[in-house]
Amino acid sequence: MKPTLISQALNIRYIDLKFTLMIQDNGILPKFKTSALRGGMGQMLLKQNCIRDERCECCDFAEECLVRRMMYSKYEIQPKFATHGDSIGYVIECSNLKERFLAGETLNFHLLLYGKTISYFSQFLQAFYMLGRYGLGKEHIQYEIVKVENEKGEIVVNGQNVYLSELGISTVREYVDLRRQRMRSKELRTMQFLTPTTLKYQGEFLRQFHAEAILRSVFRRIYSFDCFEGNPIPLMEIDGRLPEIVEQEVHFVSVPRYSSTMQGKMSLKGIQGYVVFDDLTENFLTMLLAGEKLHIGKNTSFGFGKYMMEEQMAVSASQ
Repeated sequence: MKPTLISQALNIRYIDLKFTLMIQDNGILPKFKTSALRGGMGQMLLKQNCIRDERCECCDFAEECLVRRMMYSKYEIQPKFATHGDSIGYVIECSNLKERFLAGETLNFHLLLYGKTISYFSQFLQAFYMLGRYGLGKEHIQYEIVKVENEKGEIVVNGQNVYLSELGISTVREYVDLRRQRMRSKELRTMQFLTPTTLKYQGEFLRQFHAEAILRSVFRRIYSFDCFEGNPIPLMEIDGRLPEIVEQEVHFVSVPRYSSTMQGKMSLKGIQGYVVFDDLTENFLTMLLAGEKLHIGKNTSFGFGKYMMEEQMAVSASQ
């Protein structure tokens, strides 16, 4: 992997927006809120834009559907391994696992938009505004959007005011450069998985972390975004010695959700925890830092596959 090729591969545009919601009712929200936020967002987008009967599988306007373009944006270059219905243009993150809320309390979540999907921000915002009126979760808990901030903490939405010039459009390459500048140590060898991660290796879903599976997933994810952006960058291969995992902690997580497509309940499954590598080359560390903003594995639009690279002391101190 040549550094110049890696730099070109990380020319992926994104915005990372923090939503602050004020809960309007006393009640119960789902423990894992990302699924409810994503499902509610999709439902509101259909209510805003669908001119048929919300039966997407047989719609004669499917090719021109704004909702499809937002939630299932097409690749500019089609990867061979991509399947129909891949969601790559956005990620929703919510780490708050609290269930019982009182009126007046706040709830935060992040919306990440990538590439051309950034241009649909106003439609995403309107969908979340409508969802607040409709209500979140089984009890339809209403909320108001207090503010939306960009990655630097600058205000994008404040009450009824929207400042599109403050979206904070950046690239993954710029994010990696900033991460390196702020590193206290050059020994970032610990990979902390903050949300469940669903990875396959040799045809099997992982029940413990595997170094090659992690790295290949990161490389493939970056390549997918290059294809999404239309960057003619080849899928980079792992070269040199693979790092070894010298320590890991794993626990299995199952996240329940309701699928409107399947018309029933289902579970998204993954593993969470941390791994410690024996050593990481500069190139491997660069790619892993890039993956922090992209997530890895399956079900990423539900917030799966989020991780951060940390110093070993950070893990030891939390035990």
